[in-house]
Amino acid sequence: MVPAILDGRPVVLVGPMAVGKSAIGQQLAQQLGLPFVDTDAVVVAAHGSIADIFAGRGEHAFREIEARAVAKSIESAKAQPAIISLGGGAVLDTGTQQVLGECTVVYLECDAETVADRIARNTGRPLLQGDAMERWELLFATRRPVYERLADLVIDVRSGSVAEIGLQLEARLREHAALKQEVEK
Repeated sequence: MVPAILDGRPVVLVGPMAVGKSAIGQQLAQQLGLPFVDTDAVVVAAHGSIADIFAGRGEHAFREIEARAVAKSIESAKAQPAIISLGGGAVLDTGTQQVLGECTVVYLECDAETVADRIARNTGRPLLQGDAMERWELLFATRRPVYERLADLVIDVRSGSVAEIGLQLEARLREHAALKQEVEK
C-alpha cells in the first residue's frame, strides 16, 4: 500500500554534497516501508566510481549518465513508490528539472559548518579537489537558487539526528499532502 503522504508522487531529496541526502532518504524510506534509491549509487553500479567517470570521461559525460539515472529512477518510482536522493549537481540538468516537476521535491538545507567534517573525511569527490570547503561553498552558492526554486518543502538539517530529521520530514510530508488535498477540494 502506498502511503497517502506521497500523494502519488515520488519524493526526491535534493541539496548540496555531504548534506545527508542518502542517510536521511534511507531513514525516511524505512519509516514509510518503501524502497530507497540513491541515484549516485545507481550510476556507480552501472558505470563505476564517480571519480573514475570524471577522470576518464569528464564531467559532461557524468552529467549525461546521471540525468538518465535520475529520469529512470523517477519513472520507476511512479509505478513502484520509492524515496529518491539525487547527487548535489543533478538539479542543474534542465531535463532533470522537468521530471522533478512530477515529484515532491525536498531540499535539505544546511551550511558549510554543518558539512565541514564530512567533506574533510571524504576525499573522493571530484568537484572538491584542492581547497574542498572553498569549492563546496562556491558550488553551493551557484546551486542553492536552483534547490530553492525546485523545492516543494525545505528541511533544515543543521541540527538533529538522522532519525529526528526523518520524523520531521515525514510530518512535513503529511502536512504537505493534507494541504494539497484541501486545495483540490
